[in-house]
Amino acid sequence: MHKSRLWLLYTAINTVFVGVWGAFIEIPEKAGFPATLGYIVWTLTMLPCAIVALRIVDWKLEHTPRDIFLGAMVGLLGAGGQLILFQALRIGPAYILFPLIALFPLLTILLSVAFLGETCSRRQWLGIGVALLAAFFLAFQPGQNKQVQGYTWLIMAMLVFVMWATQGFVMKFANNRMKAESIFFYMTVSSVLLVPAAIGMTDFSRTINWGWKGVGLAVPIHLLNAIGALMLVYALRYGKAIIVIPLTSLSSVITVILSLIIYGVVPDAVLTAGLLLAAVAIFILSE
Repeated sequence: MHKSRLWLLYTAINTVFVGVWGAFIEIPEKAGFPATLGYIVWTLTMLPCAIVALRIVDWKLEHTPRDIFLGAMVGLLGAGGQLILFQALRIGPAYILFPLIALFPLLTILLSVAFLGETCSRRQWLGIGVALLAAFFLAFQPGQNKQVQGYTWLIMAMLVFVMWATQGFVMKFANNRMKAESIFFYMTVSSVLLVPAAIGMTDFSRTINWGWKGVGLAVPIHLLNAIGALMLVYALRYGKAIIVIPLTSLSSVITVILSLIIYGVVPDAVLTAGLLLAAVAIFILSE
């Protein structure tokens, strides 16, 4: 495949893998394997992916202070945002949190246009706008009767929004200055460094499923996300952040479709609109 189209291949792989991950991740969690321990499993599945990436470049890891800083920033922004989201979901309403955070590509686009000088055609801008609208609809959840006190959860949600948006920008910024394989290696190491925080957030007073339906299923499921993360780094090596990030956010299309099949649910008007808008955005941006 021509290098100018490699970004689309890697973006597609990321979108599919992360989408499948999103659909199945609830299975081990509902079986009694907490999301915080799932985070630890995810970091462990990142390790073989990092080894494969380094093998591709004959173990030539870039190690200047700048390289280490940029790679570590990518990992800490992404993984740190995930841990903060876990806590936000404990005290805040998911039906507000997810649609809000789903719009993080907006900030990535602004940063990339302002500081990386990225530009698009009118057609691509239209596709980006449709993709963002689709992401919002797909992340929307019906209101719940959950008692919410204070605004700490909202502050956390905004922090996740900023961290994930900045991660995409930094990942592209780093790709312009170092190898994608080195970025992923430092991204992995920094994610592993947050394992103690995940352990501290875990409620060990509850029964944890260490069997096949718990940790056993979590391993292959999180491996999908780890591979997807590597594909995202490669996608941003060849593609523009203002296009790649909105497209990868549509992984929720795969998640929604699979979840509807698994749980036998008929999509409501909001989900249907999101799916249709996502199809339009993918058509526009893949041209």
